[in-house]
Amino acid sequence: MRRETKGEAGEFDELRGEAMLNLGMIRGRTCGGASRRAFLRVGTLGALGLTLGDYLALRALGGDGAPPARAVIMLWLWGGPSHLDTFDMKPDAPVEYRGPFDSIATTVPGLRICELLPGLARRADRFALLRGMHHESNDHGIAGTIALTGTIAGAVGLGGAENNQAMRPSTGAIVGRLRQGKPGSLPPYIILGNPLHQGLKRVVGEGGGSLGSTYDPFRLEYEPGVGLKLPDVTLPDGVSAARLGARWDLLQGLDQPARNGDAAVTVPPERLKRHYELARNLIASGQSLAALDAAREPRRLREAYGAHRFGQSCLIARRLVESGIPFVQVNWSTHVEGPEDAGDGGWDMHDRYFQIMQDRHGWMFDRALSALLDDLHDRGLLDTTLVVAVGEFGRTPKINDRAGRDHWNNCYSALVAGGGVQGGRVIGASDRRGEHPRDRPVTPADLGTTILARLGIDTTALTGVGLTPMGSVIEDLF
Repeated sequence: MRRETKGEAGEFDELRGEAMLNLGMIRGRTCGGASRRAFLRVGTLGALGLTLGDYLALRALGGDGAPPARAVIMLWLWGGPSHLDTFDMKPDAPVEYRGPFDSIATTVPGLRICELLPGLARRADRFALLRGMHHESNDHGIAGTIALTGTIAGAVGLGGAENNQAMRPSTGAIVGRLRQGKPGSLPPYIILGNPLHQGLKRVVGEGGGSLGSTYDPFRLEYEPGVGLKLPDVTLPDGVSAARLGARWDLLQGLDQPARNGDAAVTVPPERLKRHYELARNLIASGQSLAALDAAREPRRLREAYGAHRFGQSCLIARRLVESGIPFVQVNWSTHVEGPEDAGDGGWDMHDRYFQIMQDRHGWMFDRALSALLDDLHDRGLLDTTLVVAVGEFGRTPKINDRAGRDHWNNCYSALVAGGGVQGGRVIGASDRRGEHPRDRPVTPADLGTTILARLGIDTTALTGVGLTPMGSVIEDLF
């Protein structure tokens, strides 16, 4: 779709007639000095559903004691990939367990992984594998909460609430609370992908939990052929741009004491206030927004990641951590189900599993993660960026009667790289059929604690924000 840029103020005309809008930036203003008119412009941006590409087209965007890592990229493999068809193959198991794929050698002597992952096989010296991951639930919703927060507290499964305790914040939300950025910068906890679902039910666990919705993730969504969308700039239901602008004016006066008998003013709800802050930041954060523009990368690099949503999201994640964002999560999909089951390509393949792995999931994952590891390494970022690829659980070692694998939480694998991780290591082992950990079992709480520790977030920091430390650092990785 062709667009023109007109004039220094950034007025443009979308030639297909969808909208005409002046989105000029306010020159010489700080985020605290953004005008109501500018605020309305950003509000209208979301209301019209315009993408980041539309927005960026309007302006030319010009020691000792430090923690081992500065940033985390979490690759969230929603739906649960099988460890037996990726990183923990069992070629000597009975045929009903081992599946149709062969294992291949890697650059690390004695380490073999699935033939669908040749790129990762050539880069095995850059990552470590955890082969003893496990926890207590095989329901996607509950398992998702456990994997993202380290605990079942607050989890909701398909059958309803599983646990009524207070929801613990996700690992990303904790990082966002304790590693807040400068005014005018993008939020410190960003998810590339819409909220997680199983079926029609939204999964909990990605948000701020007991820390409050202020620390929910800032969401971006990449759509192939369209570009990056900013759903968190979209106005709340029932709130027009004009109404939101009026509320902005009201918010500016909340710190002033009431005079002449004025009635008390009620502070807007926390969630709505967060919309104000996000919009205000976007007005002032032209340089931060530049980090989201993957079109600035050489074509060859963009192609290396793959033109699909996951690949391009991984590239944007690299740009974000390079710009200083401390925690970026890339969701493989929104739904656990594949498109064949009214989903959008998740890993929950109870049937047609091996065909889909061969035709789509295997090469997409291999290509994107291989490119990410290379890109981080080439830019000198891998040593300070922890990369974690994991789902909420694995798949049954025994193949079902539909040529698929079902849910399996008793044993699965995770890949960890960068941030001081010693590549080429395998921590833990499963039994001969991949059903249970045989050595060095670890939990999502252990993995979450390890992530926080690499960022320098310790027990003192956690208790300072009212959180109880959970799990143990997986020291074998380092």
